[in-house]
Amino acid sequence: MPGLLRGVARTAVVAGTATAVSNRVSRRQAGRWARQEPAPAERYAPPPAEPPPSAPPATDMSSRIEQLKELGQLKEQGILTEEEFAAQKSRILGS
Repeated sequence: MPGLLRGVARTAVVAGTATAVSNRVSRRQAGRWARQEPAPAERYAPPPAEPPPSAPPATDMSSRIEQLKELGQLKEQGILTEEEFAAQKSRILGS
């Protein structure tokens, strides 16, 4: 009987230690994840809109025409909206 009792006691100590270690690891991981997770409002917020690509200031008419062609291609591809196209066009033309 003493051997059986010793085996049961050893099993209880090992199981208790394993449970304590597992709980401690879980709490540490939860704390780390809580610090890394963004706030709920940030998690579901849409990403900030990128400003449309800005063209360097045009010095002559040929470079302005090239910029307008590139701008038209971006609009045709659906990258720029009508409003963005109009804003960039007026900026290129200086009006």
